[in-house]
Amino acid sequence: MGSFKDYFSSLGSGFLSLVKGMSVTGKEFVTPKITEKYPENRETHHIPQRFRACLELIYDKDGNHRCIACGTCERVCPNGTISLETKMVDTWDGKKKKKLVRYGYDLGSCTFCQLCVVNCPTDALTFSNDFEQAVFTRSKLVKKLNYLPDKPEPEPTPEQRAKFEAEKAAKIEAAKAAAAAKAAAAKETTSSAAPATASPAAPAIELDEKAKKALAACKGDPEKEAKVRAALEKAAALKAAKAAQNPTTEK
Repeated sequence: MGSFKDYFSSLGSGFLSLVKGMSVTGKEFVTPKITEKYPENRETHHIPQRFRACLELIYDKDGNHRCIACGTCERVCPNGTISLETKMVDTWDGKKKKKLVRYGYDLGSCTFCQLCVVNCPTDALTFSNDFEQAVFTRSKLVKKLNYLPDKPEPEPTPEQRAKFEAEKAAKIEAAKAAAAAKAAAAKETTSSAAPATASPAAPAIELDEKAKKALAACKGDPEKEAKVRAALEKAAALKAAKAAQNPTTEK
C-alpha cells in the first residue's frame, strides 16, 4: 500500500514539475527579444565610448598628428606591442629634430592597459571602440598607425626668420665684444707686468701650421673665427709678458 501511494505521489510531483517548466518556456514565446541582431544592426549598434578596441594616432583635420617620437609609449608598454622607427632631420634654424618614420602596433599582443595613452606627453594616442578586428591571419593584426603621408617641415614666416637673423647677429657681436675685452685685458696685464724702463712693442702674432689650420677651419663663421683669433692673441700676449720678465732667457 505504501509503495502504491509513493508511486502516485512521485507521478504527481513529476507532472507538476513538467507544468512549471513548460510555463517558464511558454513565457519566452511572448517575451520581447533582447538578442543583438549582429551584423544586421551594424549601422545602429551602440558601443560604449570607454570600450578599448584598437590603438590609434590622433590626427587633426589637416592630417597632422602630435607624436614627437619621444619613445615613451614604447618604453612603458609591458609586452612590446609598440615599436617606433625614428630619424633625425635638420630644421631651418640649424637645429636637430627627431621625427617619426613608422609607428608599429601589434594588436594581437596588446593587453589594452592604456599605459601608452596615459603616459603620452602630447596626448597623441587614443583607443577606438571599433570592436570589429577579427582577421584570418595574424600578420594583419600588425598595424602602422601613421598611415597618412609624411609632411615636410613648415617653412618659417618672415617674422621668424628676421628674429633668428637678429639673434644670430647679436650673438656674433657679443662674441666679438667679449674677444676684444679679453684682448684688452691681456694687453693691460702685459703692460703692467713689463719693467718701467723697457717698453718694447707688442710682437706680431706668429701663426704656426696648427694655428693656420684652426683659422682656416672656422673660415665663414665670424663668431668662431673671433674666438680662435682672441685665443691666439692671448697666447701671444702671455708669451710676450713672459719674455719681458725674463729678457736674458732665449726662446
